[in-house]
Amino acid sequence: MKKALEYVWPVIGLAAVGFSFWLLYRELKGISASEVLDSVAAISLHRWLLAVAATIVAYGALAWYDRIALLHLGRKLSWPVISLVSFTTYALSHNIGASVLSGAMVRFRAYGTMGLSIAEIGVLIALCSFTFVLGTVLLGGLILIGEPEIVLRLVDVPIWGTRLVGAGMLFLVALYVLGSWREFRPLKIGQFSIYYPRLRITARQLLAAPCEIIGAAGIIYFALPEAGNPGFFVILGVFLASFSAALISHAPGGLGVLEFVFMSAVPELDQSDVLAALLVFRLLYLLVPLAFSSVVVVLFERSRLAKTIQERLARNSSDAV
Repeated sequence: MKKALEYVWPVIGLAAVGFSFWLLYRELKGISASEVLDSVAAISLHRWLLAVAATIVAYGALAWYDRIALLHLGRKLSWPVISLVSFTTYALSHNIGASVLSGAMVRFRAYGTMGLSIAEIGVLIALCSFTFVLGTVLLGGLILIGEPEIVLRLVDVPIWGTRLVGAGMLFLVALYVLGSWREFRPLKIGQFSIYYPRLRITARQLLAAPCEIIGAAGIIYFALPEAGNPGFFVILGVFLASFSAALISHAPGGLGVLEFVFMSAVPELDQSDVLAALLVFRLLYLLVPLAFSSVVVVLFERSRLAKTIQERLARNSSDAV
């Protein structure tokens, strides 16, 4: 069964990419490449700088995820080290897809050399993933209650039902906070016990995750033209829906899925402008970080290889003596 799943997820991801590209083709067949390039060129330097700043906020919050998990474990590492590991982890996992697995490999390799056990790294990965889910549920609940009409951009559902779902999402967040505050008994799954983080850890989670999501959505918001822009709250809600769909699809980098959902949800905007903003998002949030993280991985592995060779040579020379 386990071996079968190893083939199922890649097939699902490829199928999602293929289906999304077919849907995108239907949406974009009336848009020329020159129109998209003109839209990219029309983005002012001021808004480019704001988009870059939003990217820094997003990746800074992602580093905070790791910092929070390490605090939960009682481990202390320097901010530069945490930031480098986190940046590399998310830059690779966002592009490769199956973020839990691809991110796990980087963290096991990096944090393992810093003295963390396999169990500790497993807890760290789980808590980082949960922090993102917590932020998505929190922001999703607030948006569904405050701006329920956003859902009508994608599906036809009653407003009261949307608000009810939003209230349910916020109730789950409140229940998690209550469990942390009142120190509920750990949730047992087989031989494993999942403990509620301390309240100060939970408070940090409730700040870090929204910061990351807001920063990522801000990249697209600032890359869109000001004229006709539906506002940040709407863009944030649409981004949450499209980014969640991209993650669920298991498509590498959410390729095609993110674009289709986002463009379908903002029909009032010029589609070439929307596509240009999404290209800026992929450039700043995915491709540029991927390039830098690839260099980091190569340098790290090179240093580890050099250290291994030196240790082996030292052992050989001492054995010879």
